[in-house]
This record gives sequence, structure tokens and C-alpha cells, in this order.
Amino acid sequence: MAGRGLQLTLALLKPDALAHGIAWEAVHQDVLKNKFLIVKSKELRLKRSDSERFYAAHKGKFFFQRLVEFMASGPIRVYVLAHHDAVRGWRELMGPTKVFRAVHTAPESIRACYGLTDTRNTTHGSDSSASALQEISFFFPEFDVACWCNTWEPAFRAGCVSYHPKLCVHLPLHA
Repeated sequence: MAGRGLQLTLALLKPDALAHGIAWEAVHQDVLKNKFLIVKSKELRLKRSDSERFYAAHKGKFFFQRLVEFMASGPIRVYVLAHHDAVRGWRELMGPTKVFRAVHTAPESIRACYGLTDTRNTTHGSDSSASALQEISFFFPEFDVACWCNTWEPAFRAGCVSYHPKLCVHLPLHA
């Protein structure tokens, strides 16, 4: 996923973003405006058990139960994003996890603009290439990253894609 080609990352819009259509649309437009290519996209509702599995690394931390319950409280939108530096770029666009910090240190970030609390902070993003692979496979088990990199990445990197608004993804022009 690294190197000269495009890198993939997982981006997740939390229930607070989807509860307000204006916030969801604004964040979606930020993704496009910042030249991220949307490889995969879907809306779903996590079961509590799936939320616990996804956030298992935080088990035992004071916020774990609150986060798990919140993530299972409503629909979420999950993306696989492609960009030359997708992990870092998405994390920068999201801003700091803590909304107060985001407001004061990254006022144009998604979390500063739309985050409500440190749990209801609108977005989640992979923190490394390795976690991106794990998180992508959690939400898109059918998606073969190696196959995409070998088959479609060159077209995406060359800009031979078109955005499909109804599907909320970019599609190769020659598909």
C-alpha cells in the first residue's frame, strides 16, 4: 500500500454524522474536495458485538463501553479511501480526537467543525497502513487489497476514474 502508488485507508463516519444529513454531506464533500478517491463505500449499522470486536484494542479503557454503545446506536458510513498518503491525509483532515483540542489547534478539521464530544467526534480513521489493512478487511471482507493494487490502482493513480454519486464511489473509466 505504500511506495509510489496509492495508499489505502479506512474512513468511518460515526452515527453522529449520519444523524444529521447536512454533516454527512459536508464531510463527504470534504473527502472529495481533498482529492481522496473513494474505492468502496457502504452504510451499515454495527451490532454491539461487532462494535466490541472492532474496538477490542481499547478494551479496559475508561471510554470503551461508551464508545461501543455509541457506535452501535445508529447507522455508520464506511469508506476505503485511496490517496498518495491516505492514512496521514485522512487523519489530518479529521483533526485531533478530542474535539476541544481540534477546535483550538485544527479549526478547519472535520472534528472541529462537526464533532460534539470526544466519543461523538464524527469520524474514525486508521492510524497506520497495517491497521488500515485490518480495518478494511473487517468492514469489507470480500475486498482483495492485493488484487485492487495490481488491477485497479494504476487507473486510479492515473486519474482514469469517474465519481458515481449514486454509489458514492469512484469507478475506473474502462470498467
